[in-house]
Amino acid sequence: MAAMPRFRTADKGTDTGKHPVDETLPPLKMFTSGLQHVAAMYAGVVAPPMIVGPAVGLSATETAFLMGASLFTAGIATLLQTLGFWKIGAKLPFVNGVSFAGVTPMIAIGKGEGDNAIPIIFGAIIVAGVLGFLAAPYFGKLVRFFPPVVTGTVITLIGVSLLPVAFNWSQGGNSQATDYGSMTNIGMAALTFVIVLALRKLLRGFLQQIAILLGLVAGTLIAIPVGITNFDAIKNADLVGFPTPFHFGAPQFEVAAIISMCIVMLVCMTESTADMLALGKIVGRPADQKTIEGGLRADTLGSAISPLFNGFMCSAFAQNIGLVAMTKVRSRFVVAAGGGILILLGLCPMLASVIALVPLPVLGGAGIVLFGSVAASGIQTLAGAALEKGENALIVAASVGIGLIPIAAPEFYHAFPKDLLVVLDSGISTGCVVAIILNLAFNHLGKKENAEEPLVTTGAEPVAVH
Repeated sequence: MAAMPRFRTADKGTDTGKHPVDETLPPLKMFTSGLQHVAAMYAGVVAPPMIVGPAVGLSATETAFLMGASLFTAGIATLLQTLGFWKIGAKLPFVNGVSFAGVTPMIAIGKGEGDNAIPIIFGAIIVAGVLGFLAAPYFGKLVRFFPPVVTGTVITLIGVSLLPVAFNWSQGGNSQATDYGSMTNIGMAALTFVIVLALRKLLRGFLQQIAILLGLVAGTLIAIPVGITNFDAIKNADLVGFPTPFHFGAPQFEVAAIISMCIVMLVCMTESTADMLALGKIVGRPADQKTIEGGLRADTLGSAISPLFNGFMCSAFAQNIGLVAMTKVRSRFVVAAGGGILILLGLCPMLASVIALVPLPVLGGAGIVLFGSVAASGIQTLAGAALEKGENALIVAASVGIGLIPIAAPEFYHAFPKDLLVVLDSGISTGCVVAIILNLAFNHLGKKENAEEPLVTTGAEPVAVH
């Protein structure tokens, strides 16, 4: 009979028959290691609601509520991934949170909808989550249609599409304000930008991982004497509170919005599949088809139930994979502890309001680095996309060109039907559709020898791509 495999534990250095992924650590180390994961992903979780809230007309207090809800739902999604039940969950040290891929499409959905914006967005996410859950068992067969030439293009467009948001924040966020674009606002954005870059250069290890978070803290402290910090949100916040189900109203279902979010869901599922494959290699438990199916079910179920608690679409956080590789702590229960911490943070509205204290110019300065890093991650993925083969370079050129239309010429589609604008006004959605179609045309329906291998790695760990 073959001997049982032995594994070395993370804390005692002794051999055990339990795989490090299933290892439980002492309570203190479990908590501190989990907190480290939370710190690494924190800025990425709260940034999407900080972008979407003001864009759809929410007040500072409502935006703070949205951030707290996002922390809460990210915790639920992370627990689904790490602990799991039935056939749900990858049961790997896999962190889930709000996906950046949905930000631009959600803003496009919210344009002109007034008080209905959030309910329509939530309705679309629910449907996309349910459909994604049903498609999870079959998605593995579709991964070959999302090679690096497609995913790299989409990730690049995510970063580039979000950069104008950072530029607007850097000017003050409100074009009608008298100080919009003032030297004070742009100066604070520039100072924060420099601080973040300096911290990334000077710090090492874990502190370097949270350089953006530290930069936001430093920028906010400097902004207080400058006089551009607004304390209204924290004054009205409770110490303890629960994300009231459907706080913004019952979900509404519009076909165009649903189509747009379903496209985003496909992008998220592709990213998560790549992340599971990469993480499986790092922790020594390769992700097989069963693992990927369970992980995608957790992703999509988390997304489907997030709107119930006022949260957005959930996806994998790639930067936490880098943290697992760096710390060598492979226990999924450590990440589950991080999920529990996220839930507790989401139940503290005052804490979410503290985040809302960050002035928009400060957030803009850090956002340039944050969103630029997302674009850089996409470019790094494209570097491994065999652009010298066949028409892959043409696929990227055409897809990026179409995807940039809403950014470079916001009124380009103004004469099109309103329902189509929900998709067309999102460069991510249109660029993704074009990339998929062209990849099919050139690499699958055309010369088979030019087809790429399926996506097997993330290529890079962006600061926040989810």
